[in-house]
Amino acid sequence: MKPPVILSVLLLVCLAGPARADQDAPIVVSGTVADEPTKAALLDRLRIVYGASRVVDQLSVGTVAAPANWNEYVAKLINPNLKLVSRGQLKVEGNKVSLRGDVANEAQRQQIAGDIAASLNSSYTVNNGLRVAVSEQGVLDAALANRIIEFESGKAALTEAGMKVLDQMSEAMQKLKGVKVEVIGHTDNAGSRAGNLSLSQARAEAVKAYIVGKGIAQDSIAVSGEGPDRPVADNRTPEGKARNRRIEFKVVQ
Repeated sequence: MKPPVILSVLLLVCLAGPARADQDAPIVVSGTVADEPTKAALLDRLRIVYGASRVVDQLSVGTVAAPANWNEYVAKLINPNLKLVSRGQLKVEGNKVSLRGDVANEAQRQQIAGDIAASLNSSYTVNNGLRVAVSEQGVLDAALANRIIEFESGKAALTEAGMKVLDQMSEAMQKLKGVKVEVIGHTDNAGSRAGNLSLSQARAEAVKAYIVGKGIAQDSIAVSGEGPDRPVADNRTPEGKARNRRIEFKVVQ
């Protein structure tokens, strides 16, 4: 009879990071390890890092071979910096390590890569597939680019220039599938507070109506009017007043 084929020990960990949508996402652990103590140690380490309630155990025990001190090296890989990785996977197959997923910036990508290199010896090979992801809020901020969405003076009617900006905002929002956005209206402090609150609400509603007309799901947009309560510039100057008369787009989920 032919001897049984002994495969390399395999660990797969599906990662979910700190983004709002990922806060309670399960950390799914699968693959095959050599024995029950190894399995228990891996699960304990993941529960320490992510919390017991989030770890989903799909590990099995089988006839597999592991490199020397494999358990210790893998334990070092499962460290709190992995929580910076969203929508990713850590794969350890024998002495081959692969990490992919999204991080918020290049500094995080380099930090995690450095931690991995420092945790392993020269017999391990590492494939770093981490990428810097653009945040959902960043997509909206880049599309708005600090521009003011213009309305007719004292009214909630969009100007042609305001519509052009919203055309670009609508294109950006099409990329944010399943994300809820709050449209917030703001005014300067000229006139009564009650009147400004009403005007800011009406302008936010007008923006919502326009972008819904461009194909954005109505239930993905919330609106509110803050009136003069949250200025970003000095209302004592014409320039400051102009900056305070604005529409804000904020990701809320």
